[in-house]
Amino acid sequence: MTDKLTKQKRSENMSKIHGKDTSLEIKVRKYLYHHGFRYRKNVSDLPGRPDILISKYRTVIFVNGCFWHHHHGCKLATIPKSNTKYWKDKIDKNVKRDIRNIQLLEQMEYHVIIVWECEIKECFDLRMENLINEIKEYELFSEQDISG
Repeated sequence: MTDKLTKQKRSENMSKIHGKDTSLEIKVRKYLYHHGFRYRKNVSDLPGRPDILISKYRTVIFVNGCFWHHHHGCKLATIPKSNTKYWKDKIDKNVKRDIRNIQLLEQMEYHVIIVWECEIKECFDLRMENLINEIKEYELFSEQDISG
């Protein structure tokens, strides 16, 4: 199947996709800030340049697009029907890089949380409540490790 868009229109669409400060990232950051979490964004000195770093909790958060990071089992994580080899290779590299960066962060004793695009779109409030619980649970777990 061929692309329904012209090369020029496809190029224009792709040029509008940015790697940071996406609408989903901004939405998550605003929620966290409103709930008292202070953070740094797009931390370049950490593997994978996490979207959000909450130093107090030693937690990094990636807000991942389901397509670009191939959210396994998600309907948004499909491979395009045109130029399939290119897209499969591109997405496979993204996934391998994500795995490597998560392993490096965990070796540095960071708690890594991934928030997926579909989770935000389907039920934002529930996902954000779970995110806050996950951050706080990790803090409690870390404190038990130190004291116990």
